Amino acid sequence: MQLNLFAGLRPLSWKATIRDSIAGFTLAFMNIPQVLGYTRIAGTPAVTGLYTLLLPLLMFSIFGSSRHLVVSADSATAAIFSSGLSGMASQASEKYMALVGMVALLTAALLLLARIFKLGFLADFLSRTVLVGFLTGVGFQIGIAMIGDLLGIPVNAHKTIAQLQQIINGLNSINYPTLTISVLVVSGILGFRHFHPRLPASLFAVVAGISISYIYHFSSYGIEVIGPIPGGLPSLNFPTVSWNDLLKLVPIALSCFVIIIAQSAATSRVFAVRHHERVNEDDDILGLSVANAAAAISGAFVVNGSPTQTAMADIAGARSQVAQLVFAFIVLLVLLFFTEPLQYLPRSVLAGIVFAIAVGLVDFRSLRDIRKESPGEFKLAIITATVVTLIGLEQGILLAIVLSLLRHVDHSYRPHTMILAPDDSGRWLPLSVTPGIESEPGLIVYRFGADLFYANDNRFIDEVRSLIELAPTPVRWFVIDASAMTDIDYSASHSLRELCEDLKRRKINLIFGRVNVYLRADMDRHRITSVISEAFIFTTLHEALSKVRIDMRG
Repeated sequence: MQLNLFAGLRPLSWKATIRDSIAGFTLAFMNIPQVLGYTRIAGTPAVTGLYTLLLPLLMFSIFGSSRHLVVSADSATAAIFSSGLSGMASQASEKYMALVGMVALLTAALLLLARIFKLGFLADFLSRTVLVGFLTGVGFQIGIAMIGDLLGIPVNAHKTIAQLQQIINGLNSINYPTLTISVLVVSGILGFRHFHPRLPASLFAVVAGISISYIYHFSSYGIEVIGPIPGGLPSLNFPTVSWNDLLKLVPIALSCFVIIIAQSAATSRVFAVRHHERVNEDDDILGLSVANAAAAISGAFVVNGSPTQTAMADIAGARSQVAQLVFAFIVLLVLLFFTEPLQYLPRSVLAGIVFAIAVGLVDFRSLRDIRKESPGEFKLAIITATVVTLIGLEQGILLAIVLSLLRHVDHSYRPHTMILAPDDSGRWLPLSVTPGIESEPGLIVYRFGADLFYANDNRFIDEVRSLIELAPTPVRWFVIDASAMTDIDYSASHSLRELCEDLKRRKINLIFGRVNVYLRADMDRHRITSVISEAFIFTTLHEALSKVRIDMRG
C-alpha cells in the first residue's frame, strides 16, 4: 500500500498559505460552536467535540488526498452511535466513553480494510435519492431529540416516538425563559444562514449566550448551563471494553463505516469537481481511518468528512488542508486557555444550534426535485426518512442500501424495450412494444434494454414470443438490437438457446445486431453462437438489416 502523504496540502505557495490561514481562522469561528452542538447528539462531554478537531483533523491532513474535506464530528455518525449505545451505558459515563472510543477504533479498522482492498466503490451503493432520504430522517430525529432542551422539558428517552410522548406529557412544565432563548437562537441562526451565510451566526449565539448567562446568572432562573469543562490537551488512552460489548459494537461501527464511506466520498467528489481537481478516494479512506484511530485514543468519538463543515470551509475561502491545520491550532488555543467561559453556556443555546443543523439536513430542494423528476424514487426517499426517524438509524442505513440495490435490480428486471421501425424518410425510430405491431411485413427489430440474467430471461422470451405470435403478418426475420447487452448468465443462456432452436424449427431467422465483444464472448462460451450460426451475429445493426434485405431479395 503506497502512501501519498500531505496530498491535501501540496503544492504550497506563500500567497495560498496566507489565504488558507485566514480561511482557517474564519472556519474556527464558524465551526467550533457546531462541534459543541454535536456533543449533544453524541451524548458525550462538550470538550470531546473540541477533541475531534485536534488529532483527527491533523491526521487526515497528513494521510488524506482531498484539499477541501473537513474531517471532524458529524451529526449523522454521532446520531448513529449514540442511538446504538443508548441501552448499553449512561451517556457521558466512563463506560459510555469507552464504548464510544471502541466504536471509533472499530470504524478505523473497517476503513483500513476498505483501503487495503480498495473498497471505495462501496460509496456507490447508496444512491443519491436514498442518501437524501436518510439525511432527512437524521434531521427529523435530531430535531425531535432537541425539542426537550429547547423547551426546558426533561427528556430521557432514546427512541423518537418515546421522546415525542415525553415532550407532549411535559408541555405543562415548559420553562419559558429557556424557550425564549431557544427561539432567539434558532431564528437568528436560520435568518443569518439565509441572508448572510458567511457570518458565523453560531459563534455569535455562543458568545452572547455565555456573556448574558454570566452577567444574569441564568442557572438561578432554572435555565440549564453546560457546567465546568476541563481544559488542556486530551489524554491518550486505548479504549477497553468487554468481549460481549465488543460484539454489540460491530453493527454500530459498520453503520458508521457505511455513512462515512458514502458521505465523505460524495462530499470530496463534489468539491473536487467544483474546483477542477482530482481526488483519490482510497487515500481519503486511509486518512479517515487514521483520523478515527486518533479520535479513539484521544477521548473523542467517530469523525467523518462533514458536508456541512466542508461547505463552510469553502465559503470561508479554504482551498487546501492548510486551513484545517490553522483550524486545529485555534482549537488547541481554546483547549489551553478558553474552556472556562464555556461553563456558562446555556444548554438551550447548544440545542438551538443543533436544531438549526437538523433543519439544514432536511434537503427540501432535493426532495422537491426528486418528487418532480422521479415520483418512484421520491417514495424511496420518504420511506427511508420515515424508517430512520421512527425506527432507527442503523435500520435506516440497511434499508437505504437494500432500496438502492432493489431499484437497480428492478431496472434490470423491467428494462425498457422497444420496436424499431422506419418512417417515411427511411429513418429507424423507436416504438413502444405492443403485441400486434411489426417493423415491416415479416420483420421485427426488437431492442432489450438490459443484460440477460436469470431474473429477466423469462420476460425477454415471453415478449419475443408474444410479438411473433401476434404479428399481423408471419414473421420471417426477428432482429435483436443487443446494444444494451453486455452479459448473459448461465440460466439466461439456456432459455435463449431453447428460443433459438424453437424459432429455427419454425423457419424464423433470429439475427443479433450490435453485438459487442463481451456479449460475443458469452454467446460463444454458452454455445449460443453454434445454435444461431455466426452468419446471423453482427457488430452493427446496419449489417444485420443488410442481411435481412439480401434474404428478402433472394
